[in-house]
Amino acid sequence: MASSPPSKRRRKDQSKDDANDVSATSSSTLEKLSPVVVFAHGAGAPSSSDWMIRWKDMLGKALHAVEVVTFDYPYISGGKRRAPPKAEKLVDFHADIVEKAIAKYPGHPLILAGKSMGSRVSCMVACKEGIRASAIVCLGYPLKGINGAVRDETLLQLSVPIMLVQVFLFL
Repeated sequence: MASSPPSKRRRKDQSKDDANDVSATSSSTLEKLSPVVVFAHGAGAPSSSDWMIRWKDMLGKALHAVEVVTFDYPYISGGKRRAPPKAEKLVDFHADIVEKAIAKYPGHPLILAGKSMGSRVSCMVACKEGIRASAIVCLGYPLKGINGAVRDETLLQLSVPIMLVQVFLFL
């Protein structure tokens, strides 16, 4: 025998009209619910690459972000490409970018995102004290290092939801 669904109770001070009217919520309240996304590039291409720009736009639309912040790590900025340093050496720089985004949008949820190496560093930043990410989106994650070592220690420390997306390129 099927039971009837539970009744939806309203607080005594909530009017019947407000219960189903989204317009009763101010636009500033809805705006505060929009996340700020900090999106880090991979080892080989800067934030100005076509790939990063395309994904920045898609993430912004899909997540209804108030802003998608992109940046270049120091080793790649200025148009001079060099080999990236170890990911651990990028964490403090990345965390500074995150802290500036949080300061610009206080009260907004924080979503960290990255491509490959940027995903790995984003996860490391999420483990730092004082960084309260709501979620992490990894567009590719370098789980195995060049020497074959598995890089899962940071993933195992995370206590926030993480979405790992493997991006395939078909030519």
